[in-house]
Amino acid sequence: MKSNNILTDHTLIIDELERSIKFYNWNSILSFLPKGSYLVGGYIRDIILGRLTKEIDVDIVVPLNAIEIGKKISENIESKFIILDKKREVVRIILNHISIDIASQISSTIEGDLSSRDFSINSIAFLFDKKCLFDPFNGLKDLEYSLLRTYSEINLLNDPLRILRCLRFVAELNFDIDLKLVTFIRKNKKKLSLVAKERINYEVQKIVNGKNALEAVILVKKFNIFGSDDFYKNSFFLDLQKINYSELNQHEKEKFLPFFFISQILDELSLEKFKFSRAEISKIKLLRKWHFLLEKKNIDQLNEFDRFLLHQELEMFLPTFIFNLPQNIRLDWLNRWRDKDDKLFHPSNLLNGDVIKKNLRIEDGPILGELLKYLSKELAFKRLNNFDEAIYKAKQWIEQNAPKCD
Repeated sequence: MKSNNILTDHTLIIDELERSIKFYNWNSILSFLPKGSYLVGGYIRDIILGRLTKEIDVDIVVPLNAIEIGKKISENIESKFIILDKKREVVRIILNHISIDIASQISSTIEGDLSSRDFSINSIAFLFDKKCLFDPFNGLKDLEYSLLRTYSEINLLNDPLRILRCLRFVAELNFDIDLKLVTFIRKNKKKLSLVAKERINYEVQKIVNGKNALEAVILVKKFNIFGSDDFYKNSFFLDLQKINYSELNQHEKEKFLPFFFISQILDELSLEKFKFSRAEISKIKLLRKWHFLLEKKNIDQLNEFDRFLLHQELEMFLPTFIFNLPQNIRLDWLNRWRDKDDKLFHPSNLLNGDVIKKNLRIEDGPILGELLKYLSKELAFKRLNNFDEAIYKAKQWIEQNAPKCD
């Protein structure tokens, strides 16, 4: 399908590129670039798509001596300078909120250099000295047709992370994947095991936070990117195409859907392997715990303690769990969770530990913790109304549950 919102005229693209360079004030570095230097990659792609991003990443290729050129530029504009790859001569200059990577050309020709890039949409060059576009692999046409295509599968094998990056572009740009590329991904997905775990983590986060994350996550599952042949047969993984996401408002979608999608493509072992945080892994464990419990027991059959415990454990990310519930109660649960005064969905207490210790002469320890949980549960089920009632119930509970001394 063609996109109607992109620039297709070369003159208009070049005008917009030059306007953008001036606007972001990195044109001061152009005088340091030797003849034959060119702009390439995502910056051109996003200009053509009319895509505004918070992170501005610029890729420049110079014929030779990228490290020396980068140092001169950095010293002149007083910016941060980092050598990313000394052997391949790749450096980064950080100017305010702009990241500028400068690399030495790896081939004897610009076309040869562009042929080593990941996808055709990232293989369009803007030649600074000639002020023209160079597009030997029809990247402009692929942008027009919203298509992800590679010139050479070898380029992807050189860095298997590009398999995930392809899915990231689905999430961010809502592009289709060329059928040959789909076949390649299915065949070579296991080569992701050769990639640093932190890099995989980064791409997964980009995928689940993309504007079209649902489509990309469905492909991750369809291609079985992270698992064995029966990985997604685990009953914890839901049919993402059958879920009504409109029950969440926009803020809730932005905050909770990314983690929900992560929970639907990675299990606990994968989360640990790919260096996800302990907090993220802990949340997944809780989601799985309550999902499997509700598979055995209807939500209406939970006793008071289990129902209270569910809300206590899932309170901060309940919308992530909502799709595990029967369709007919989801909206009611969401509305109650949105009400911060609902004491069941947001467990709280009329007394804190210090007040209890002062008034009831009880010490820190397991008994105090159990008492606080009991009082919070009583409040959640509307059996407490004020401070005095809480003190009275606390005394009763202590008489019944505190260890007796002979």
